[in-house]
Amino acid sequence: MSNFFLDNPDLTTALDELDLARVVELRESGFAEAGAFTWAPQDLADALDDYRRTLEIVGEIAGEFVAPRAEEVDKAGSTYAEGEVCYAPGLSEALERLRQADLMGITLPRRFGGLNFPVTIAAMIIEVISRADASLMNIFGLQDIADTINKFASEEIKQAYLPRFASGEVTGSMALTEPEAGSDLQNIQLKARQGADDRWYLNGVKRFITNGCGQVSLVLARSEEGTSDARGLSLFLYERDEHMKIRRIEEKLGIHGSPTCEMQFTDAPALLIGDRRRGLTTYVMSLMNGARLAIAAQAQGISEAAYRAAHKYAEERVQFGVPIRKLVAVTTILAEMKVALDASRALLYETGVIVDLKEGLEASLESHGSERGPEELKQLRAEWKKYSRYAGLFTPLVKAFCTETANHIAYDSLQVHGGSGYMRDFAVERHMRDARITNIYEGTTQLQVVAARGGILGGALSEWFDESESHDLSHTPELFARVKHARARYEEAVAYVQRLDDPRFRDHHATRLVEMGADLACAYLLLRRARDDAHRLLTAQYFVEHKAPLVEAGSDLVLNSRPDSLDALSLLAGY
Repeated sequence: MSNFFLDNPDLTTALDELDLARVVELRESGFAEAGAFTWAPQDLADALDDYRRTLEIVGEIAGEFVAPRAEEVDKAGSTYAEGEVCYAPGLSEALERLRQADLMGITLPRRFGGLNFPVTIAAMIIEVISRADASLMNIFGLQDIADTINKFASEEIKQAYLPRFASGEVTGSMALTEPEAGSDLQNIQLKARQGADDRWYLNGVKRFITNGCGQVSLVLARSEEGTSDARGLSLFLYERDEHMKIRRIEEKLGIHGSPTCEMQFTDAPALLIGDRRRGLTTYVMSLMNGARLAIAAQAQGISEAAYRAAHKYAEERVQFGVPIRKLVAVTTILAEMKVALDASRALLYETGVIVDLKEGLEASLESHGSERGPEELKQLRAEWKKYSRYAGLFTPLVKAFCTETANHIAYDSLQVHGGSGYMRDFAVERHMRDARITNIYEGTTQLQVVAARGGILGGALSEWFDESESHDLSHTPELFARVKHARARYEEAVAYVQRLDDPRFRDHHATRLVEMGADLACAYLLLRRARDDAHRLLTAQYFVEHKAPLVEAGSDLVLNSRPDSLDALSLLAGY
């Protein structure tokens, strides 16, 4: 039998090695629900056992049921007729199997029928599912919709909708983008008007909406007449009825099983989520941060599938009398793919823990803050502020890193396959098509750079580096010294950009600073994981030896450039 969790030692080991004690303590509020729900854990060991057993179930469903249907789902795609969308049969069957396993409310509270799992475990589940079929994740992984409702909606709305999400009765969509508002969401034009009956009604068009055919949508709309910026936007919950028409579904390069819809709202009744005017600035930003972590996990699953496809093909394909894996050129590609895969996974689950700590501390302060003494409250607030800064940096950082890595790994996997990989006979061409969207939707890599640069220039990454260096890395003294040297050069480059305080110069080098910062973060994480493991030490050595010189060279490039050198950019760009 094929189990996509158990056959991945790096993932099973990650679950064992992650420091989840604090995460679980916060998530479970001291295991207060142990007597109220039969599926609530009694203690840390019980919670960790729940996570592992669930991942094993997901792994079996992914390996035995989803993966064998993925190729047919890709070929069939979703279909559209007379305003209705139908999933490919294999995708519908996979969703039903996940519903039967009670996996549609992974992070929702138990009082709504959810599992109350941490974000980190949800990301692992998404990785496993995405390795089997990335398009399935686009529907299954939209559980962020329910999380946003849980976090910001009224109790009445929660009671009405969250049990339906947890049971799998409904699926959702994020109805954000429009024909003239893609990345620039503050330019949203879809109108929300409040009628004489005090109910809200939506009018306008949404475009490029993943699973827009779902039963429940969170819709970003302009609720304030006369506004043209983010302060005029509110968030609404809409349940499908005759007032919204699916005008078409898109013909796409990849993720064919996931329908991407154009939606026309005509006086569609909706419910306000939270407060007016906070739709984009608070609620959608929270929603998108959760989605970005989910897309990073999706990209990780695609990377795993593409690497395994290349490795298998290289074992079986014989040229010049030997399997091509024995050719140095191919061995080099495979080694670099695997090292990149390990680095991105380390960054993904470090980010998951950071987000879990931030969310857990925030919930604890909100629900139990009044019960704590002044000193304890002060300490908790300081801890929450720290992890909020880290989450604000690492969420866009990991989205950029994992998705760009997925594209590189899928590209190299096809290269290992040669001409065969270009044909539809092999799954690798699907992996390459599926990977391509990951560094575009939920914010392009360029937007992730904009989101991450503040944490880099503001010192959050430097603070995290300091914490990383406090770990015992004595098992790799030479590599540790190499990383510290590269970090020092990098910090000089960051300080130089800060000192010049030139917006154009900052924007020009932002991508370079973010990429180098991500490489250094991965280097620290790989060193930390290398203790008492010869293979991991080899991975860390390869990564550091190849990335440290690139960080230093990139830093030198920044330090040796000047703002006036950017004057030639317009000419070089062809203007």
